[in-house]
Amino acid sequence: MNDFARTLIFFGLILIGMGILAAFFSKIPMLGKLPGDIFIRRGSFTFYFPITTCVLLSLILTLVLTIFGKR
Repeated sequence: MNDFARTLIFFGLILIGMGILAAFFSKIPMLGKLPGDIFIRRGSFTFYFPITTCVLLSLILTLVLTIFGKR
């Protein structure tokens, strides 16, 4: 199998994993509604940017990778 095919398979698996995580995280009630998340609704326009949620998930992922990444 060439490198391009392996890369496509790798990114496909990453997308599947992200889809599973997105389905799981939608069940957590506070995730996405933390103080600091930007939510603007004006008429038919809605803008949502979960900055606090992104920072929190980034910190958790950094800690997990730091702990389990050093083997």
